[in-house]
Amino acid sequence: MSYSSDIDAAASLIKEQGSAWNAISPEYVARMRAQNRFQTGIDIAKYTAAIMRKDMAEYDADSSSYTQSLGCWHGFIGQQKMIAIKKHLQTTNKRYLYLSGWMVAALRSDFGPLPDQSMHEKTSVSALIAELYTFLRQADARELGGLFRELDAAREAGDAAAEAAVQSKIDNHETHVVPIIADIDAGFGNEEATYLLAKQMIEAGACCIQLENQVSDAKQCGHQDGK
Repeated sequence: MSYSSDIDAAASLIKEQGSAWNAISPEYVARMRAQNRFQTGIDIAKYTAAIMRKDMAEYDADSSSYTQSLGCWHGFIGQQKMIAIKKHLQTTNKRYLYLSGWMVAALRSDFGPLPDQSMHEKTSVSALIAELYTFLRQADARELGGLFRELDAAREAGDAAAEAAVQSKIDNHETHVVPIIADIDAGFGNEEATYLLAKQMIEAGACCIQLENQVSDAKQCGHQDGK
């Protein structure tokens, strides 16, 4: 739905509610909707899963059409990476975020830096996924807020061409929300524990989970002998 269509839809809803809603601006409603595109982690997981399926199909057809995944351990780090990528490349296409088990163990554990042996809290990764998507959605809100200010300035100046150009940018805004590939180690427990943790990670927004075929309680890092 375009920005103007969102305004029209909000105006119709406000009109239906009668005078009690007269103080609500349809355009501000449309702006808040645009800045809050994803309501839940499941919405994000569905959106990013579709991106990943498309990218995988394109890679199968042409191996030069590959994706790049950037490791991160904090929501702010992931946000700044994607803002920089979008600024310099003008797109986030085929750029993912990767949550490595060893990185989470070393930098996100309440116990302090730990080896990559599933010793950190099992919910560390799902919490990081939720944190990352909070920061990425914030990047969207910030960027769209700037476009809304540009739109207001163009209208105030009576510059119809500039107004149309900014509205086109709003209609075609590319989100900073990108697929996350998340390391679930060896599942942190038995089959049910693995299922519950995977479910929590998907609910946080992950569309791809990396699971190691090891005994969870004796999990070893990939470079260690005897695993």
